Amino acid sequence: MKTSIKIMASAVAAVALFFTTNVNAQSADSKALRLGVGVSAGIPTNDAYGFAIGGDLRLQKDFSSNVSGLLSAGYNNFSRKDSYGGGSYGMIPVKAGAKIFFAESAYFSGELGAGFGTESGSKTAFLWAPGIGYGFDSGLDLGLRYEGAEVSGASLGQVALRIAYGFKL
Repeated sequence: MKTSIKIMASAVAAVALFFTTNVNAQSADSKALRLGVGVSAGIPTNDAYGFAIGGDLRLQKDFSSNVSGLLSAGYNNFSRKDSYGGGSYGMIPVKAGAKIFFAESAYFSGELGAGFGTESGSKTAFLWAPGIGYGFDSGLDLGLRYEGAEVSGASLGQVALRIAYGFKL
């Protein structure tokens, strides 16, 4: 694993651990519906790419005090290194998944879906994205995820930090 990925993952894990020690519980009768708007910055796991940036809209429906369903769609741009020809690769991810709150506002998440390449002739990729995060009572949501894309035996992934704000609907 790249050293920069290890450093980023360690830093975010430390921050997540800090936040989980001082949390406010979600109300037990919460069945809220939220729309989140997020931006993410990531480090690709493929050597041909140097940086990834993206944005998304996420619909979250609470099913109980500790389980929520997710539907999300957005855009990710992977910047190709000059030594690999430069340029970039765009993908539109569409995913469904769940958040499971393990320590009040701290959660694990998992999403599955499809990634649609924006370049002509791009094939649809299978996406999977496990993550960990923290949802603040103010609506702010910080998360760290690995997002992997698999298509025709090739893979492209990223370790990304997501910062979002959720609006109650």
